[in-house]
Amino acid sequence: MICLILSVLLLASGIYLYEGGAKRGIPVTSGDYIKWVDFDVSSEALKKACLLDVESYESEVHLDWITLLAYAAVRGGGKFNHQSAGYIDDIAKQLTEQEITKEGLAEKYKHFSYYYEAYQAVLGGMVGEYEIADDSGKLEKKYGLKAFSPIAKGFSYQDYDDFGVGRDFGYKRQHLGHDMMGLIGTPIIAVESGYVEALGWNRYGGWRIGIRSFDKKRYYYYAHLRQNRPYADGLKEGDYVTAGDVIGYMGHTGYSDKENVNNIKTVHLHMGMQLIFDESQKDGNNEIWIDFYQLAGFLSGHRCEVERDDSTKEWDRKYNMKDPVVLDAVEQNRES
Repeated sequence: MICLILSVLLLASGIYLYEGGAKRGIPVTSGDYIKWVDFDVSSEALKKACLLDVESYESEVHLDWITLLAYAAVRGGGKFNHQSAGYIDDIAKQLTEQEITKEGLAEKYKHFSYYYEAYQAVLGGMVGEYEIADDSGKLEKKYGLKAFSPIAKGFSYQDYDDFGVGRDFGYKRQHLGHDMMGLIGTPIIAVESGYVEALGWNRYGGWRIGIRSFDKKRYYYYAHLRQNRPYADGLKEGDYVTAGDVIGYMGHTGYSDKENVNNIKTVHLHMGMQLIFDESQKDGNNEIWIDFYQLAGFLSGHRCEVERDDSTKEWDRKYNMKDPVVLDAVEQNRES
């Protein structure tokens, strides 16, 4: 019991655990995969690194935003503060002038590879090539941020950083998600392209959706969806979704063994993000859930525009988008 309490305190204080001991500010790796990630990247750092990546895409040296963030993490001991922007500018200059490479950073800094792999697991599907329709419906090829806020454009919400606070329905535990408060029926958006891995009732999350990224590293958990009509029409397990698709509607279902019950006091979306480096981490005592608050702030500047079909009362994205990872998954499924 004492060991269990000590472990919880260590995790809460940001100390990373190793097999055989604990060291402050040092990442967790054990065996062949990462066992813990403390994602502390600020929304400001995310915006800065993403902009440098996009602006340099067709340049001689393309600045990968994950490399920039991993370097800033190394320099800041895993924490992001007022110095982080300077770290990002510093490494962007070194990379652009070809004074160092990503491989050189891995050789020079002991924990660079850990941060790169950890941040790749979090952010790997958010920036890249895609096609999106203009007002005429014509698809235009682009490179940039292709992930979206889970709240549709034009719908207000409020949030604060509530990751890790106490919950006691069923049993005492930490809140491993990010709550975004809004109005019943607010369209909920797929943050990233992937496939529907879970759909249905959960006694804690109510009507919920679980979407797995195609690289299987990320599991997005959308919970407390609307009573009676929680999901986008026709959505089912196994479906492929594209980032920006409407997948469901905000509500306050949950905290009940009986289905379709509104036992949550406040209307909100519970937005969870789980990392999976090994399938043994998907369910059980080794799950890795990260704080989505800073990501929500970063993605708030990229919200999907939607429109309502008055005949069905369903919402859908206004501009069609094609994501290469979805097309690749469809092709692979066809070949198999």
